[in-house]
Amino acid sequence: MRAFENAKCFFNACEEPAGWAKCAPYVAEGATFRAQSEPLVEITTVQDYCEWMAAFGRNTVPGAHYVLHASAYDETRRTALFFATYHCTHTGEGGPVPATQKSTQSDYVYVLTMDADDKIVDMVKVWNAPWAMKELGWM
Repeated sequence: MRAFENAKCFFNACEEPAGWAKCAPYVAEGATFRAQSEPLVEITTVQDYCEWMAAFGRNTVPGAHYVLHASAYDETRRTALFFATYHCTHTGEGGPVPATQKSTQSDYVYVLTMDADDKIVDMVKVWNAPWAMKELGWM
């Protein structure tokens, strides 16, 4: 089940946040990204999302971490799911306001569709961004 192993490696690298260089081996060229979450609406590629996560994690909420609650793989649909909670405090530069010192514990899901080469071709992030932004003091 190489596809699921690659999806796991990608999830961990993206959430570290390691940035595109460490995520790229698990992603097909031109892989698409979608999210119905305000901060991510303009992001359309997995590469751009990985870079956004890296900048957010390193600059805006340094020390952030996640807790993975469940993961699964649907072989018929070649789709991996990861349900986790992101824990962070706005202590760094970035974000719509100066550091608030406020924290959030924000649930999210990654939906990763894999191709025949066991690489990600599409990613959907399911995330209630307004909830997290409110807890961080951004709204």
